Amino acid sequence: MPAPTNRPDKYVGIDNDLFGGMTNIGKTIRDAWVFELIAETETCEGWNLAGIDALLQKVNAEWDKYGCLVSHLPKELFERHQRIHGEAVEKARSLGWDGEYETYSDQ
Repeated sequence: MPAPTNRPDKYVGIDNDLFGGMTNIGKTIRDAWVFELIAETETCEGWNLAGIDALLQKVNAEWDKYGCLVSHLPKELFERHQRIHGEAVEKARSLGWDGEYETYSDQ
């Protein structure tokens, strides 16, 4: 029998994630919205980790088309990216996010 883990087997959804999704999975979901891989109403709540990983692979394939640079996105994608990620940062800050969570592991 495998040892129990504290890691959930289902994703909580971007709206229930830390600071409204300021995590790697949250960024993947926002980028999937940018590339219209999923609807902007899809929070991925209840998705298993294999589903999230499959979405990440699709998002990475899209980014590869543009050299992984926002500045290389066509105008429509660039504007969508700015709106989606800008709104996420605004929401996260209203919830007390200061960016430290993302850099903590680098210390």
